[in-house]
Amino acid sequence: MTRLPEEPDRAASVGPAPKDAVSPPGEEPHQPGPTLWPQATADEARPDAAGPASAADEHAAAVRELEDRWRRALADLDNLRKRHARELERERMVERSRTAAAFLPVLDNLELALSHADADSGAVVEGVRAVRDQAVGVLEQLGYPRHAETGVAFDPAHHEVVSVVDDPDIEPGTVVQVLRPGYGDGDRQLRPASVTVAKRE
Repeated sequence: MTRLPEEPDRAASVGPAPKDAVSPPGEEPHQPGPTLWPQATADEARPDAAGPASAADEHAAAVRELEDRWRRALADLDNLRKRHARELERERMVERSRTAAAFLPVLDNLELALSHADADSGAVVEGVRAVRDQAVGVLEQLGYPRHAETGVAFDPAHHEVVSVVDDPDIEPGTVVQVLRPGYGDGDRQLRPASVTVAKRE
């Protein structure tokens, strides 16, 4: 059998189609292939919108931290001021107690002099009594009132029993005599009053 010669490849022999060539009927027009250069995406082309918001958040956080430090500093300052005020008041009380205690021997001597001079009505007695009253007033102004009452019930917060006496006409536990007055009250007491208390057999 005689073999016919093969026809050459038309696609290989025909050169590239011109740019303005028209595609034959029934065939789709030639589409250009994908470009080799990458194109910028929409996110890459758009400016960074998260930058200003992030900076604003950092600024707000810094402001909150500064405000917190400021409040803590104010609280520490207020606590320091209160502690200083308490310490100052305590020191004042100590000084007042020391000053008031220095008056006690003077008052004791005045009380002793008056106890031996009650029968006299001279100017000396009146002068001593005036000095005693003045000293008592100073102590009271310092916050240490005098306690030398008789006929009252015994109070361990203000009285110190030195002796007792039998007296059927007086209610037991009644203060019948004050041997040494007391000064002050509560935690500001310089000393209790030394008293004689009645009892009943």
